[in-house]
Amino acid sequence: MPGRSPVFAREAAAATSHPLATSAAIEVLQAGGNAVDAAIAAVAVQCVVEPHMTGLGGDCFAIVAEPDGRLTGFNGSGAAPRAATPQKLAELGVTEIDETSPHAVTVPGAVRAWETLLKAHGTKSFKTLFKRAVHYAREGFPVAPRVARDWANSVAKLSASPASAASYLIKGEAPKTGAILKYPRLAETLEAVAEGGADAFYSGEIAEDIVRALKSQGGLMTLDDLAACHTTAVSPVLRDYRGFTVAELPPNGQGIVALVMLGILEKFDLGVLDPLGPERFHLEMEAARIAYAVREKFVTDPGHMDVCHTRLIGGDYLDKLAGLVSLDKRMETVPQAMLAPQTDTVYLSVVDKDGLAVSFINSLFSDFGSGIVAPESGVLLHCRGKSFKAKPGFANSIDGGKRPMHTIIPAMVLKGGAPWLSFGVMGGHYQACGHAHLLTNIIDYGMDVQAAIDFPRMFFDLSSHALEAEKLIPASTVEGLEALGHKVARASGPIGGSQAIMIDKARHLLTAGSDPRKDGHAAGY
Repeated sequence: MPGRSPVFAREAAAATSHPLATSAAIEVLQAGGNAVDAAIAAVAVQCVVEPHMTGLGGDCFAIVAEPDGRLTGFNGSGAAPRAATPQKLAELGVTEIDETSPHAVTVPGAVRAWETLLKAHGTKSFKTLFKRAVHYAREGFPVAPRVARDWANSVAKLSASPASAASYLIKGEAPKTGAILKYPRLAETLEAVAEGGADAFYSGEIAEDIVRALKSQGGLMTLDDLAACHTTAVSPVLRDYRGFTVAELPPNGQGIVALVMLGILEKFDLGVLDPLGPERFHLEMEAARIAYAVREKFVTDPGHMDVCHTRLIGGDYLDKLAGLVSLDKRMETVPQAMLAPQTDTVYLSVVDKDGLAVSFINSLFSDFGSGIVAPESGVLLHCRGKSFKAKPGFANSIDGGKRPMHTIIPAMVLKGGAPWLSFGVMGGHYQACGHAHLLTNIIDYGMDVQAAIDFPRMFFDLSSHALEAEKLIPASTVEGLEALGHKVARASGPIGGSQAIMIDKARHLLTAGSDPRKDGHAAGY
């Protein structure tokens, strides 16, 4: 099974899902910018060259680790419009929020988050950092192979709107690999933000264009909703796993789910199991089924949670959850009564010469988000609000000014109190499971970062709980899982994507990896 070698570097490293984004990050680092500067430059490029995965109309989360181990989290997710209550949606006859609904569009928080990150930790301006993104949008960029593959799967969504079809289809078809595309209106929007900062996005012509596009489809977003957008600085949630400290962002993201999974898996001796064997995947999938049931019951905007998120990773609670797992057979169902405690996305990672590390994720959620384009500004809007329930009574019921449960989660791992691994996993709902999979590959099985990223993956259908296995998982493992009571099908395509950079402070050495399931790569110097 041929694969990539990890990238070794001593000064700085960047890992992204697109080659042009990695190049932009390295360019900024070599020009004296730091890790945060490089991350912003890279993601701006991705908003142009990976339009199905991310954009100015999406959300953003990040963790910044300083060389001494101090961590700062940034929640750049936007809220539902103030008018978007369950009662209002009921009046409009809306009982479910699908991804192409205007009600799936919450306030896009990414641009405000980028500005907040730069003010807190950056050294360069938007004007400097957007140069590559503006160039690709105006002068053109070639469509990469994985981008082309994903684009072809979204033709029906993009065809539903004249503005989307005009922006993202060529004579009604998806562009082919190597096609040269230009987005002059998006270039103008990037330049406007470069000159006027985030306020140029959340007020004025760009904001008016966004509101008009949504109102034309029955949306409830107002200029006041956009103007109220803010980024929240948060303390990451920490939990040890076999001597390493894993840092995730608190809700409304699902990072807590990764910590619940790891807390359950820590009760078992994974290291003695075949990493590709049925026993390992049985434990991983059972832990995932339990952890995701916890997510569905509790995780939402923290101001609306019934339980403090710290209770969900307490030792006694995790002991109880681990007790639900049998080594001999699959759980028929996850018992809801046991869950109560007592009482499409881009990810990138950059580490600079001074040891500043940033774990950064920016997303539209589904491929091409909602499929709704603000036509004059070229801003494609995400569909994060599809996580909401339209009806009241659920942890994640929609409400005015409420942030939805988020799947996108950056992560950082400390060793001896110092940054050791900056990593993240793409893939919607899979991301929390992917964090646990990647970390157990490295910590329990001793894989290097690239091998851990390459290693075959499995996930489960959130409705039926049937398992989906990537094609490189052996038939004997599938048969072993079926003997334990699981239903297993081969995944129709690759599951998620990932980037990671390991920091060896003693040797002044960086080891970076990037997922071959995507177009990108890691680089350093």
